[in-house]
Amino acid sequence: MRYVASHSRIPVLGHGEGLCHVYIDVSADLEKGYDIAFDSKVQYPAACNAAETLLVHKAVATKFLPEMIDRFTSAGVEVRGCPSTLLLFNGRNVSAAFRDDWTTEYSDLKISIKIVGSIDEAITHIDRYGSKHTEVIVTEDEQAAARFMEEVDAASVFHNASTRFADGFRYGLGAELGISTSKLHARGPVGLEALVTYKYKLYGEGHTVRPYAEGERRFKHRAIE
Repeated sequence: MRYVASHSRIPVLGHGEGLCHVYIDVSADLEKGYDIAFDSKVQYPAACNAAETLLVHKAVATKFLPEMIDRFTSAGVEVRGCPSTLLLFNGRNVSAAFRDDWTTEYSDLKISIKIVGSIDEAITHIDRYGSKHTEVIVTEDEQAAARFMEEVDAASVFHNASTRFADGFRYGLGAELGISTSKLHARGPVGLEALVTYKYKLYGEGHTVRPYAEGERRFKHRAIE
């Protein structure tokens, strides 16, 4: 896929890799956060829409992470953490995350955790390391959610929902052929309709453009049943 994308002289669609994030905001409902983060990682970890990195605001980290990490470890998830996470847990059930972890699609029961100081830092991290597949914010702050949904550049951006919803069937597109992380022409889950182009057929009776261009006649645009 990488070879074709880098050597093609025309735009191509390819099933993109998924390096997805869940961000637990300072205003998150933590119970929602537990469920969303767990589902995003554990429900089917081999999927491209499974979460690989959990970002947690520092203001809720001490309250959120102990329970979250216990839930992960009880499900057999290997947890890797940033220095702040390691300091918080003193190495218990958490190993050190290195730079490669932020760029790795585990496709396995593994997750990296990073404590961030703000939504700005979360967005910056996602912009730097994300694959533009699916990104999630967990928050009850509508303004924070709106900003995240607007500024994060990804094919799918969710508010208070698992990354695992990024799927053609779940979007109502029928059978999914793949997920495109590019912007041309289809983006996100790709169904059969996205691979079909248009052909316009016009039936006239000697019609010309001049009367319309000179204002003698007007178009009556309406939906065609």
